[in-house]
Amino acid sequence: MSDAHLEFLVEPFVIDKPGGHVQAAVDVVANAGLSPDMGPFATTASGSLDEVIEAVAALLRAGFAEGATSIQVRVDQGGEAPALGLHDALNRIVADVEREIGTSLDQMDRAQKQQAVARLEAQGAFLLRGAAEELASSMQVSKVTLYAYLNALSE
Repeated sequence: MSDAHLEFLVEPFVIDKPGGHVQAAVDVVANAGLSPDMGPFATTASGSLDEVIEAVAALLRAGFAEGATSIQVRVDQGGEAPALGLHDALNRIVADVEREIGTSLDQMDRAQKQQAVARLEAQGAFLLRGAAEELASSMQVSKVTLYAYLNALSE
């Protein structure tokens, strides 16, 4: 039985198109014998606490060496792997976008909101059920406006 659970997200990340920086981090974890499972919002793996700690240091080095701009890591010790709900995934994506832009969704000006929508789309946020409604509310815009920002991305 594993006694540590690892979750990490290497940025920039585009669904179905992980760059060399993402693959380098995943490869390090695989080479550590931890069997990484790359999901749409993070990669997870389990192992002994010592294995996970060593893998984290190596994945950070490899990811940044290959061009990562940000690497988020979560390690939980003991018990079962933590449940990761889709709502938590949306909150993590939003927090990343707010940190990148430098302000909260509700405080962004129009140009920042458009930039945020582009980033949220790239991270797969709109694949989550109910995300558009929640994001429109958080941005204090209508769903129509939010969808206009999304449509502008494809033009």
